[in-house]
This record gives sequence, C-alpha cells and structure tokens, in this order.
Amino acid sequence: MPLVDIQLIEGVFTEAQKKGMIEKVTDAMVEIEGEAMRGVTWVRVQEFRSGAWGIGGKGLTTEDVRALTS
Repeated sequence: MPLVDIQLIEGVFTEAQKKGMIEKVTDAMVEIEGEAMRGVTWVRVQEFRSGAWGIGGKGLTTEDVRALTS
C-alpha cells in the first residue's frame, strides 16, 4: 500500500486545494496500478510553520512562497 507525503508551508494552500491534491495523487496511483489501489493509497498533507523550512540557508516563509507564484 503506497504512502505519499505532501509537505507544504502553512498558509500557502487552501483547504480545497489540499483536498484536491489528495484526490489527484490518489487518482494518479490508481491510473498506474489499477482501481484496487484506491482503497489502500494513503496521502498525507504535512504543513510546516512559516520560516521552519529552509532553502539555501534561509528560512522560507509563506510570503516568500506567494511571491514566487505571483
């Protein structure tokens, strides 16, 4: 049974977007391995506090991520 972790910085994605991620990742696993995988595919969305995730020695904040996508 697959376990897929999605790790995000809190406050970037809405609850609806996170729900969509779970559904689409599950659908991708089903597409690869067949419908029998749907009931045994686990998807976890883990959120990290703004600034607790670093890239290049700098803590990445919610605002930093939003600036990258605008």
